[in-house]
Amino acid sequence: MPGLRQPPPQLGAALGLCSSLTAWTQSVRSAGAVDPGVGRRLLPSRLLGSEVGDPPLKPVRILPSVVSASVSVSRKDQAGQATTLGQMSCNPSFGGIGKGHLMREVDALDGLCSRICDQSGVHYKVLNRRKGPAVWGLRAQIDRKLYKQNMQKEILNTPLLTVQEGAVEDLILTEPEPEHTGKCRVSGVVLVDGSTVYAESVILTTGTFLRGMIVIGLEMHPAGRLGDQPSIGLAQTLEKLGFVVGRLKTGTPPRIAKDSINFSILNKQTPDNPSVPFSFTNETVWIKPEDQLPCYLTHTNPRVDEIVLKNLHLNSHVKETTRGPRYCPSIESKVLRFPNRLHQVWLEPEGMDSDLIYPQGLSMTLPAELQEKMITCIRGLEKAKVIQPGYGVQYDYLDPRQITPSLETHLVQRLFFAGQINGTTGYEEAAAQGVIAGINASLRVSRKPPFVVSRTEGYIGVLIDDLTTLGTSEPYRMFTSRVEFRLSLRPDNADIRLTLRGYKDAGCVSQQRYERACWMKSSLEEGISVLKSIEFSSSKWKNLIPEVSISTSRSLPVRALDVLKYEEVDMDSLAKAVPEPLKKYTKCRELAERLKIEATYESVLFHQLQEIKGVQQDEALQLPKDIDYLTIRDVSLSHEVREKLHFSRPQTIGAASRIPGVTPAAIINLLRFVKTTQQRQAAMNESPKTDQCLRNADRLQERQL
Repeated sequence: MPGLRQPPPQLGAALGLCSSLTAWTQSVRSAGAVDPGVGRRLLPSRLLGSEVGDPPLKPVRILPSVVSASVSVSRKDQAGQATTLGQMSCNPSFGGIGKGHLMREVDALDGLCSRICDQSGVHYKVLNRRKGPAVWGLRAQIDRKLYKQNMQKEILNTPLLTVQEGAVEDLILTEPEPEHTGKCRVSGVVLVDGSTVYAESVILTTGTFLRGMIVIGLEMHPAGRLGDQPSIGLAQTLEKLGFVVGRLKTGTPPRIAKDSINFSILNKQTPDNPSVPFSFTNETVWIKPEDQLPCYLTHTNPRVDEIVLKNLHLNSHVKETTRGPRYCPSIESKVLRFPNRLHQVWLEPEGMDSDLIYPQGLSMTLPAELQEKMITCIRGLEKAKVIQPGYGVQYDYLDPRQITPSLETHLVQRLFFAGQINGTTGYEEAAAQGVIAGINASLRVSRKPPFVVSRTEGYIGVLIDDLTTLGTSEPYRMFTSRVEFRLSLRPDNADIRLTLRGYKDAGCVSQQRYERACWMKSSLEEGISVLKSIEFSSSKWKNLIPEVSISTSRSLPVRALDVLKYEEVDMDSLAKAVPEPLKKYTKCRELAERLKIEATYESVLFHQLQEIKGVQQDEALQLPKDIDYLTIRDVSLSHEVREKLHFSRPQTIGAASRIPGVTPAAIINLLRFVKTTQQRQAAMNESPKTDQCLRNADRLQERQL
């Protein structure tokens, strides 16, 4: 284990005085907010996902309470300004199916990336519209330049913000806190120049920089991203500490000159009208639909397959045993896994005044000359000019079963991981982890309970629970299919689910956002109550709303809420039929749309809520944090189950039940152990109270005598 470094005395004197300064994580970088190449950033918690509104969370000291460490030096312009601050490393887009849910939940916790996307997009589209609103995917093409400008403006004009840049090389470690598990405690980071930054919590957000290696054809060279050096020292430190390290890979497509593409023969995709913003605080986006840029669709063909198959010997990235993303694979992987198929290629703009096109779906690592040959085989790209070749990146990640649901590590106290270091892929997955890591790193400093989102509360909870209980052997991507209660965890109600909790339990939500969420919650409840109270015969409803396909043979009265469930009926048509008291609910477009969605899912939500209560009961059964699964004798468990529990260290019975290989019999035995332990603890707690009462009675009797 690396030697322990002692923090300066003044740090201890300042403990617990500041919890508003929270870490800037790769999550937010992955949301485009900051480059993983920046050594250290300290940001107020609203930039991670909050505008701190509670007085106890206001910063009152100079030394940081939380440091977020990324791992390489960012490039600077002539004025000394960081040119990679806010840079989007890969695709110029946010959201999608499953990912759009994460964006809404990050915003509900007052995260920044959603608001910046609403100020920087060039094409807004809701995916999956043919299905129900529970699985709609908000998505936007983003102007890279505009996003960076807006993010830098937000960050650099934030009061009480320190931005310090430098390559993080090592961790500063001290003796552990006896009341917590872990072999040591982190108290800061060491930069590559030998200088130190002390803090009471540290978040590592390494992206693809841990021993990163870029691959083009047979050529390989160390880099975390094109033009940026990898992190070697930090990777070695984590390995020496005992963390289980794995290897993953990802890739990016070549960039194509816009004026070399024949768009006239391609399928044009226009944006939505009206555009749906990511943030609950925005009624619309910054740009009108008619001023937005289109995307275009083309496809691969057998000639592309032929080039791939004939040149596999020139592609070391494909031959590597390192696992790549299953759901966003390279074109080489697609050809090998799905032969004789045509694959979609979306041509996406990189900005309003950008000359580059991003060919989504053409991630590749062939030699540069073969990449150009392949691209010119594709319809519309016959004369395309490649400006930058695609490349692959291989990098270290740490098994996420080594972290708790608060994203603090089991091995090192006050050390938090977020983003690709946990095996995830994508801006949105990293943003979700970063908000939670930032909140909990701050709460840890102020010695408050962790803020944990469960599987029943949000996609963020599903993401973190999957990582901490199941682990991952390939880059993890969020999908709606991973979520058991997706009818309840919709994009439209993320504020009701998380904003209120974020305000009360974490202090990470602004007063303004909290009041808006409370207003929306009460308005929805009132609106649903009113809709339930209005009842007419089916024939009268047919007369009032002729377009509704309701059967007039129904004998019982029909509620307005049931009429709203019909596809052809919305709040506007209901308000025309029954102006009083429904007209006022049409003044806010978002409220009217959400009432329609609530009506649509009313019947199924009742049953799903019963299932959620059952899961929550399991989650309420906490396992002792200090339990030693390998040696404990009070519970009957097989050696295999003991090893799995020892490695993952689940915090609840529910989490233990989701670990592969932990049998139902083992769960029952654990449940008995927990109940017995709780009863024993309750008896012990009661005993001192009884003894104290007897002693007090004796003293009283003595005084009376």
